[in-house]
Amino acid sequence: MSTPRIVSLLPSATEIVCALGLADRLVGVTHECDWPPEVAGLPVVTRSRIPADASSAEIDALVREQLQTEAALYTLDEETLATLAPDLLVTQALCDVCAVAEAEVAAAACRLPGSPRVLNLEPMTLAEVLGSIRAVGDATGVDATPVVAALEARIRAVAAAVARRSRPRVAMVEWLDPPFSAGHWNPELVHLAGGTEVLGRTGTASRTLQWEEVVAAQPEVVVVACCGFEIPRALEDIGVLDAVEGWATVPAARDGRVFVVDGSGLFARPGPRLVESVELLAHLLHPDAAPMPAGVAVPVRLEPVGTSYIERD
Repeated sequence: MSTPRIVSLLPSATEIVCALGLADRLVGVTHECDWPPEVAGLPVVTRSRIPADASSAEIDALVREQLQTEAALYTLDEETLATLAPDLLVTQALCDVCAVAEAEVAAAACRLPGSPRVLNLEPMTLAEVLGSIRAVGDATGVDATPVVAALEARIRAVAAAVARRSRPRVAMVEWLDPPFSAGHWNPELVHLAGGTEVLGRTGTASRTLQWEEVVAAQPEVVVVACCGFEIPRALEDIGVLDAVEGWATVPAARDGRVFVVDGSGLFARPGPRLVESVELLAHLLHPDAAPMPAGVAVPVRLEPVGTSYIERD
């Protein structure tokens, strides 16, 4: 089969396509696609209706409204899409608040010349993420086996390095205002990295929490991986911890093991970089057993100072 012209409607799909060596076949991406660097400058076929200066609470309210009214937060630029003449659209049906809605993509595909194929990716676990890489390979005529095998080897190496270590209790939160657990593949990443996730469950959706629940779980490590936020943006919300009753009694807060990580690039995208996420978590939980992975954003470690938080040097 000839290699298709590909439009990616997901940042994770963009990363998968490039990991398979198909960057030169990628003709369009989303407004959020920023990795790998060579995708910069490609035509953008989506836009967001979320104001750039919206607070976390305002974003949460917009998402909840979308769930009630089915008003899309992300829209497709069909005019640009038509000019790109794709043969394959890679999208997802997992979460309509994270990307263009599946129904909108399907309808647009029917209106495009040639009726391009639509490949939906909706992984909930790490194994399904690796399966997504294979699916993109199958759809493009590329053997994904070497890429997947290399990722699996790195995962096994991390698991072996921490296998005999005690497992700290870990609370991963993917939003701060209000707090959310980190579901889907993230609890599995914690387990592979040598920890025990106390809030989320592998293969299930993230859920809204009460801070009382986080405090009651008494995590020894807290990982703040805000969905869609890089570290500087997540730090803008870290002050909400000041008002959490009982926060000083949480072992992670007391011992300075609260980490802010790149939730956007490393934990929210079900693509090949989740392996780097496992390596990073292993380093945070067991620094003497697992090195810091190269090329990833260095987490910010927080410690309590009176009633406020500062960055640890």
